[in-house]
Amino acid sequence: MMPGFTPRELRKLRASLLALALMLALGIAAVLVSRNELQSARAVLASARSERYEFDGKLRQVRSEEDEIRQKAAVFERLVARGAMGEEKRLEWIELLGEIRERRRLIEMRYEFAPRRALDGDAADAGSPELYASAMSLQARLLHEEDLIVLLADLRQLAPALIQARRCDVSRLPPTNDALRDGLLQADCLIDWITLQEKAEVDNSLARAPRQ
Repeated sequence: MMPGFTPRELRKLRASLLALALMLALGIAAVLVSRNELQSARAVLASARSERYEFDGKLRQVRSEEDEIRQKAAVFERLVARGAMGEEKRLEWIELLGEIRERRRLIEMRYEFAPRRALDGDAADAGSPELYASAMSLQARLLHEEDLIVLLADLRQLAPALIQARRCDVSRLPPTNDALRDGLLQADCLIDWITLQEKAEVDNSLARAPRQ
């Protein structure tokens, strides 16, 4: 028996201590449960965010692919409408360049075509229509910058291909005694003539070409 306490008081004290211990245990358990629930909720939230980001990424990719398909379809329609299907028509291109130079009275115009190249790489399915580009390096002597603008506009309007100017640099020529003959400006351009053809047809034409 503890000094100063009667048996009845000891029983009450023990009951109070047991109740206090039980309340502390329940409180600790509640804290642990709450902590576990909080961690679980955070994990669920993180997983939901990750799934949402993944979904958003896939949605953006799908929309990007749809935009690319629509852009290609529009390009294909324009090429078909311009008669730019099949093999490149370099003879027609050269004749057109000569006509434009004569009609616009350009002082001098020199150009050279590079070998044709595929724009979609080598992964395209055989037999499917693909885009091809023939790069043309162009040098022209001009009196005004407007001469170059008109030249490119004529090509875009009249060429049996889509015309894409990748680069055009204009520099001033040294002064001479006859500017009307020698020109005032020098234009150096790199221009793509874009056409459409089935990959199988291109492969066959390359196979038929004689080896040098």
